[in-house]
Amino acid sequence: MALVEVRDLCVEFGSVERPVQAVSHVDLTIENGEIVGIAGESGSGKTTLCAALIHALPRTARVSGEVTFDNRSILTMSPRELRKLRGREISMILQNPMTSLDPLFTIGNQMGEVLSARGTAARALRAREIELLRSVHLTAPEARLRQYPHELSGGMRQRILIAMASATAPKLLLADEPTTALDATIQEEILVLFREIRDRFGTAIAIVTHDLGVIRRICDRVIIMYAGRIVEEGPVEEIFGAPRHPYTRALLASIPVLDDDRVVIQAIPGQVPNLAELGNFCPFAQRCPMVIDRCRGESPPANLSAARHRTFCWRAGEAA
Repeated sequence: MALVEVRDLCVEFGSVERPVQAVSHVDLTIENGEIVGIAGESGSGKTTLCAALIHALPRTARVSGEVTFDNRSILTMSPRELRKLRGREISMILQNPMTSLDPLFTIGNQMGEVLSARGTAARALRAREIELLRSVHLTAPEARLRQYPHELSGGMRQRILIAMASATAPKLLLADEPTTALDATIQEEILVLFREIRDRFGTAIAIVTHDLGVIRRICDRVIIMYAGRIVEEGPVEEIFGAPRHPYTRALLASIPVLDDDRVVIQAIPGQVPNLAELGNFCPFAQRCPMVIDRCRGESPPANLSAARHRTFCWRAGEAA
């Protein structure tokens, strides 16, 4: 059985009469030890989906469907059960390493608080903190514990967040834009750390990112989201080698290319639809170069072209 199973997950905000469908009828699985990339434009529901996986949405959110983790229902857990789960079996790295650490406390203070909450004895805290910082290849770990976040680079802060998130060898690690604002060299080092965590603990990792290059370098499988829905999902080599959904093709085509000392960017025309105005139709229809009448009047079902390669498109696989 898969580590994570999501069935018909919907997350709505706003009024019942005119709901904003942040996540709409999502089905997905994550296997033990698998690295999955979740990609899409801003507002496509990636972060909301991750928050739903750990039941950490605002109280104003209306959630329906099923989220099962290690054969346990997340959405029916009590607050006490969720507290035991989060930070132990499931960890999350938040989006911005520059603001995720408290500027008023040293790294040692913050790591100690996290480790104490997870059961580390007071007398063993410092040794465990140093061990964790060494595990993410931070130099002079003893000195880092005495420093404040503003004294560290973005890459160092991200390593510290990864160290805290992996402290309990979680079964699932959610990483929201873990390489944003980091230069290419530091990005690659962070991705190496994720591979080490997966290999050392068998941890499944879900990486939310706008950077398709990150997904191509580290992920086993990729989920493409648009307007709160999954539009394509499959092994990385298949999605990048033979994308079947027009939106996936447009995303891949929008990757900047250097041509005769000029950076060429092929933008996706149009705008992301208003999530309060979605209905029983393909959300990409108004921007799609292959749109037909059926796309505007009926939501496409999953089209399976190969093992675990799903495409939600009436014209999946056709040439543009």
